[in-house]
Amino acid sequence: MTAPADENDVIIQLDDLDACRACGEQSLLKASFAQTWMNKRGEAMSGLREAVLCPECDRGTPAADELLALFAVDETLGINNIETFAGLVAAWVESVRHQRVDEARLAEEHEQWSGEL
Repeated sequence: MTAPADENDVIIQLDDLDACRACGEQSLLKASFAQTWMNKRGEAMSGLREAVLCPECDRGTPAADELLALFAVDETLGINNIETFAGLVAAWVESVRHQRVDEARLAEEHEQWSGEL
């Protein structure tokens, strides 16, 4: 797979997908895109982010629900739905870009795992 050339590029993968890391359900697509975040020192860090669309974990999120509905009615994503698909994927990726790590949950999990080691 090629990396996105800039922050506006998004690479979509529809085949040879891994299962969702959270629940094990087969993901429907994977998006790869550049992302920048601030580290604890306030420095901008850039990297590659990948997100999968999971029919179980992503249900209930408006942008994901619309994309999941399209997959439900057109599993093969026929040519008639390509423009609709592009718009829905763009909206979903934009929503994923704004998701952030739950620092409190991460700290809880770190404590849990540290205690088990």
